[in-house]
Amino acid sequence: MDWLVAAVLGIVQGLTEFLPISSSAHLRIVGDWINGGEDPGAFYTAIVQIGTETAVIVYFWRDIVNIVTKWFKALVGKHDRKDPEVRLGWLIILGSIPIAVLGLLFEEQIETTFRSLWIVATMLIVFGILLGLADRLSRRQFELTDMTWRQGILYGLAQALALVPGVSRSGGTITAGRLMGFTREAAARYSFLLAIPAVMASGFYGAFKSIGEPMVLGWGPTILSTVIAFGVGLAVIVWFLRFVSTKSFMPFVWYRIGLGVLLYVLLGTGVLAA
Repeated sequence: MDWLVAAVLGIVQGLTEFLPISSSAHLRIVGDWINGGEDPGAFYTAIVQIGTETAVIVYFWRDIVNIVTKWFKALVGKHDRKDPEVRLGWLIILGSIPIAVLGLLFEEQIETTFRSLWIVATMLIVFGILLGLADRLSRRQFELTDMTWRQGILYGLAQALALVPGVSRSGGTITAGRLMGFTREAAARYSFLLAIPAVMASGFYGAFKSIGEPMVLGWGPTILSTVIAFGVGLAVIVWFLRFVSTKSFMPFVWYRIGLGVLLYVLLGTGVLAA
């Protein structure tokens, strides 16, 4: 049974990680539902995200190599330090600091209190509304090469909000990007790139801490989830970037609000336990 649960959760992770609908919320809800009321846990969530972030690395491989190469060359004085991609490298480093610091400071709450389904439902609705407002109100059309240091910090703070299930890492950063006037595609691309250091570090940290500890699903099923999440996630990245180049984020907004309301109903009627 654990293998079937793991396969389903891997598909859920791959489908939801890059969409602004909160993968951690879906893993929390679906995991509770199909796993006999047992939460898969924050560390399972962190580990399985390694699969989807590997999909990001594969898809954006050329961009990543370009940014890293220019950044290192600029560091030793062999490339123009004013190059937009060099600045982008620094901004990704800077933007990764808030989630790392807050993740360590609030580690206990992230693993326990913040995983309450009442909090998940509330965050789905609140940040869904914020995403909708940001997408509707944004008028300027900045690209990633236009990003300033202040905007990079704000992006990082927005990503840190995703430590609370229901907010969504991509949802928080895309909302911030749209509020700052970036195009939908630019906001989505930067959301993916910014997530790589934080999610990879979180995943390997979770794996390290789980060594010798009892796991809800066990290492075998967890690895299966991670592999499935990689394959599904790669397909979703391709589709999502094409989608946002011509469409708005409103379908995801309505989905978040609908899921949040449904979750309130299920909790209120005792079908699900918080």
